[in-house]
Order: sequence, then C-alpha cells, then structure tokens
Amino acid sequence: MTEPSSRPPLFERLFAQRTLLPMARVFVVLVCVLLFASVAWMLWSARETRLQEAQMATSNLAYSVSRHAQDTLKKADTILVSLSERLQVDGRDPQQLQRLHRLLQVQVRELQDLHGLFVYDRDGHWLVSSFDTIPHDANNSDREYFRFHRDNPDLGPHIGLPVRSRTTGTWVIPLSRRLNDAQGQFAGVLLATIDMDYFLRFYRTFDTMQYGAISLSLDNGTLLVRQPFAEALIGADLSAGPVFHDYLPRQPVGNLSGVSLVDGEARLYSYRHLEGYPLVATAALAEREVLASWMREVYVQMGITLFVVVLLGLFGFHLIRQIKAGLATEQALRTTRDSLELLNQRLEKLALEDELTGLANRRHFMSRLAEEVLRAGRNQRSLGLLMLDVDYFKQFNDLYGHSDGDVCLRSLGRVLRAAQKRPGDLAARYGGEEFCLLLPETDAAGAQAVAEQVRGNLEALAIAHAGHPLGIVTVSIGVHALVPVGDGTDAATLLHCADRALYQAKAKGRNRVLRFEISLFKEKL
Repeated sequence: MTEPSSRPPLFERLFAQRTLLPMARVFVVLVCVLLFASVAWMLWSARETRLQEAQMATSNLAYSVSRHAQDTLKKADTILVSLSERLQVDGRDPQQLQRLHRLLQVQVRELQDLHGLFVYDRDGHWLVSSFDTIPHDANNSDREYFRFHRDNPDLGPHIGLPVRSRTTGTWVIPLSRRLNDAQGQFAGVLLATIDMDYFLRFYRTFDTMQYGAISLSLDNGTLLVRQPFAEALIGADLSAGPVFHDYLPRQPVGNLSGVSLVDGEARLYSYRHLEGYPLVATAALAEREVLASWMREVYVQMGITLFVVVLLGLFGFHLIRQIKAGLATEQALRTTRDSLELLNQRLEKLALEDELTGLANRRHFMSRLAEEVLRAGRNQRSLGLLMLDVDYFKQFNDLYGHSDGDVCLRSLGRVLRAAQKRPGDLAARYGGEEFCLLLPETDAAGAQAVAEQVRGNLEALAIAHAGHPLGIVTVSIGVHALVPVGDGTDAATLLHCADRALYQAKAKGRNRVLRFEISLFKEKL
C-alpha cells in the first residue's frame, strides 16, 4: 500500500525559509563570482588579442628584415657574378685590373650598403679592390671565407662570419664566391663586404620598444648582427635556442614565444629563412612591454569590479536579512498548516490501513475491489482474488496469548506484502485472521500460483504452533478469478466464490490452496 505523500509541493519546498535563504546567499555569491569571472575572461581575451597583434607585428617585421637582407645580398651577389665573368673574359693583366678598379669604385659609390669589393688570387694576395690603395703585403688567406673557398669546390655564394675590415676597421659581413681558372682549379676569391652599420640603421627605423630585438643569423645559429647592438654578441652561438633547435628544422617560417639565450628575456618571436641564402631573420618583442598597457587595464578593471562586487554583496546580504525577517512570520503559519496536514494524513492512513499489519483495511479493500472490477470489465481482463485464513488461529491465541497472535498476523502480513509484485496488487486484512490479496489482470492459474507461493513462504517461516497437527502455523487459501460482465454483482461474486473455495480448503484438511470450481460445490450461486 502506498502512503499519501506528506511533503509540500516542490515550489513551496524550494522557496521555504530553510532553503530560500541559503539559495539567496549562494545566488549573491555566485553573481559576485560570475562578475569576477566574466571580467577576468574579458581581460584574458584582451591579453590574447594583444599577444596576437604583437605576434602579427613581429611576423611583418621579420618579413621586412628578411626581404631587406635578401635584396641587399642579391645586389652584392649579382656584382660578384658579373665580376667573375669579367675576369674570366678579360683576364688579369694590369690594364684590365685598372679598369676593373674604377668599375668597383663606381659600384660601391652607387650602392650605399656595400663597404667594399675585392679580388684575391689563389694565395690570398689582393689583386684589385674598390679602395684607392692596396695595403703593402696585404693578404687575406687567413680569413674564414678564403679558407672555405680554397677547400670547397662549390661556386655558389658564401656568407662568412662578421670581421673587422683591415682597410677601415669597421665591422663587415663578407659575401664571397670562388674564382676558378680555365682548368677549373682554384684561382682566388671574389669578395663583397657589407657594412654592418647598414643593417643596424635599417633595424633602428622599427619601434621594438626597449627590450625588443631584431637579428640576422646564419641558419646554423651563428649571430651576425643584432639590434640592440652589442659587439660581444657578434658570432654568438644561438643554435640551442628554440628558434634554431625546435622550430627552424621543421619549417622555414614561424612564430613562437620563448626565453632569449642572450639576455633571458621572454619574447614573442617571428623568424624567416631567406630564400637562396643560409640566413635567418628574426624579430622579437618583449612580452612584458607588449602586455604593459594591458596590465594597467587589469588594475583599473579589477579595482572597479571589486568595488562593484562589494556594493553588490552589501546590498544582497541586506536584502537577505529583510527576506529572513519577512519569512519568520510565514514560518509559524506554515508550521501550523503542516501540523494540520500531517494530522489529516495520519487520519487518512488510519482510515485506510490496518494498524496491526500495515496492510490495507477492509474499507480500503472494498473500495479498490469495486474500482478494479470496473476496470477489468472495461478492458475485459481477468481479475483474481485470494482469500486467506490462518489455520487453528483460535488455538494459537489460547496457547500463546494475543500478543504472540499479533506477532503471527504481522508475519503473515509481511508475506502478503512481499506477494504484491505489481503496483496494482493489493493485500488487505479482511477481518480477524482473514486476509485478501487482489490481483488485477490475473487469471485463475496465475492467482493459484501466487497463492501457493504465499502458503509456502508462510510455512517456511516455521512459526511454532503446538495446537496444529503439523506443529507450525499454516494458512488455507481460496482462489477465484473472473472477467467481469458489468451486471453489478461481479464484486460480490468474486468474494463469495473465493470465500467458498477457502471454506472447502479448510474442510479438506487446511494448509492448502483450492481454486473455485463450480463442479465441486453443490451450493448454487
């Protein structure tokens, strides 16, 4: 039997004083947290936007630097190619070298990036240069670029390590080519030196702020020129840095963030490998400078947000105190109402439930029986009924007393309650030691099977009964099932037939289940 719910409606439970106030407090705190979270999210999004914009700026800057370096090297290399062809065609006699000297001077004057143009023989002696005079006993066979061409048959351009010019003392970046004779043997070196200051002047035209950096390096990580300029860094090995170690081997162009090997500054980097030359142009902006204005915005926004949250919290909790005061009066009314509802529910339960066994009482059973008969008649489904009576129960009471008799009936009640397998099944105490089990949509065979289960389960409890021939408590059960025809007598017929079957079960020796069959009874129904 299902008890009527004593809980108030969901709406009232949600807005009861004991839940409303904690919910209101949680709501105020949640609003404050969400406000902080939304502002934090917006600020974080602004940070990501600043970083993306800065990364785009470094990417554009790296492109400009690489384009500038490539154009500069291409012009110088073109001159070297032309110079190589002229020497191979015109030869090296003094008159041709004098003409070549004047040509080199013109080309250096026209190209401001060039520091000088030089031609060396196979022993490193100066044959001709763009300068007015050749130093006495000048020899460049000790230079890295000279040794490279002497030992390497490749005729392509070579970019060497920065050196100080022996003519002017300034830092220059050498671009050279090997010169061969008619037999393809090493005949000297063609050299174009590019003034390092030319690159630095170009790099200073960009605003990289105080801690930004622009650099041009060999693709093996050797630093050639860097802005801001530091002479001690010329030729520094950066191959262990993230650009050369992690990113450049995978792709020639890229963006990253990392910590500089030079000064330990965290920067946003963009790099590009030059086409046709073993050089990498890098541009970087310091993260702290990129985010400096963002940090000021964070302080302002978080200060304003904190002020708003404090005001919201004060107002919210003041409102909660007002609500609490208003609910105090309603609480007393609700308590009274709940007491009345509880009392009504108890009265209703007493009216429908047997106090001893907890099963439905006779009144409840008869009401449900009428309902189930109507339902079974509409659906033309069979309705089953079990009528039960405890065998020799009077003797049990006489031997053990009414207190143990009540215990015995409660045990049978538990057995019947366990037999209610479906929501529509109903076990009831019909009166005294008589019980009923109503089984909707159950035919006679099904009802008999349930009855046998109930009888066996009670017998298995082995409740001692000295007044019973078997020495234990048993029960006799009458079973009947019918499909109501709707003539108004179906409920009475079902009860009467089940009762007659019970009577015959007792007459045949008790502790048995007997299904009603009209052929077994002489009494006319």
